[in-house]
Amino acid sequence: MQCISLSSVRHFGLASLATLALGTASIAMAQVGTQVPPPVVNAAPVNVQKITVHSAAIEGNLEGESADRTVLVMLPPGYAKHPERRYPVVYALHGYSIGAEQWAGEIHVPQTIESAFAKGAHEMIVVMPDSKSVHNGSMYSSSVTTGDFEAFIAHDLIAYIDSHYRTIADRRSRGLVGHSMGGYGATRIGMKHADVFGALYLMSPCCLSVRARDSFDPSIEATLGKLKSPQESSGLPFILRGTLAMAAAWSPDPDNPPLYLDLPIKDGKIQEDVLAKWTANSPLAFVDQYIGNLRQYAAISMDVGDKDSLKSDTEKLHNILQSYHIANQFEIYEGDHTSRVAWRFQDNVLPFFSEHLVNEDASQ
Repeated sequence: MQCISLSSVRHFGLASLATLALGTASIAMAQVGTQVPPPVVNAAPVNVQKITVHSAAIEGNLEGESADRTVLVMLPPGYAKHPERRYPVVYALHGYSIGAEQWAGEIHVPQTIESAFAKGAHEMIVVMPDSKSVHNGSMYSSSVTTGDFEAFIAHDLIAYIDSHYRTIADRRSRGLVGHSMGGYGATRIGMKHADVFGALYLMSPCCLSVRARDSFDPSIEATLGKLKSPQESSGLPFILRGTLAMAAAWSPDPDNPPLYLDLPIKDGKIQEDVLAKWTANSPLAFVDQYIGNLRQYAAISMDVGDKDSLKSDTEKLHNILQSYHIANQFEIYEGDHTSRVAWRFQDNVLPFFSEHLVNEDASQ
């Protein structure tokens, strides 16, 4: 395993987490800053609300993750002006090692949302939940160790938003998008919960296939075995924290304190049963089980940079959908894992949902 100093990358969930998961040959550095598109003159302001949503699905998890989650809600300019109107909702999932507020900064909201509306996208509510964990990322999975973050997104969060805001409470008016680990989350949750969402956009999704067996370094066992609590992982290099995040999400073990997880290496050897659990959580391994669900979507789109190590697996997912004759948009754009991510959120993601989500006029 290639070692990288913590100072070389600020947040590892982008290309680095993907590399750890996929076993690619090289690690593309994630950028700290992202380009911001020029603002659209006279764009109407979005109302940003920072709220806390309690999730019953996360309660009682073994590593002490809070069931009270920070959520950013972006209300469109017309929300206050038209108190009788209801709106479609887009749920946007962040990547590994960052939370909702860092994700907002990375894609430069609310400016990019305001600009998208000013350039013609239909108004919608944008919701950005925080799913960061003690090991820097929940993987949007279901685990007794981390809590059920999949159900948090697909059930608890939506129930709260629908009961507290003027939404169109219909799957045809809900969109799901995510970048990197968030792209994995959107892929995983989207495949399993087509009864909840009506359109999907996958931005550079990580972790679509499991890491190669021969890429696991036996030395991780000794290093991680010294931890006395999940919180002690905060001082580890990001690759090791990523390993813990995946193990907590995909190979939980309630009988293995203090971390309550099983590593893919034990006594210097690959644990085939653990690796099988990781494989079972890889979308390229389980996509064939959810073809019927995927056919229910009004639209599916995915994109990835031509210099992103995630390009191959993203293209594989596209090709699988093509083989089943499931319509989907797919673009390989010029750039790496975070190139122009804010531009793409503004000019690709929100117009996509504007086109494919049912708004109030069409739903009547």
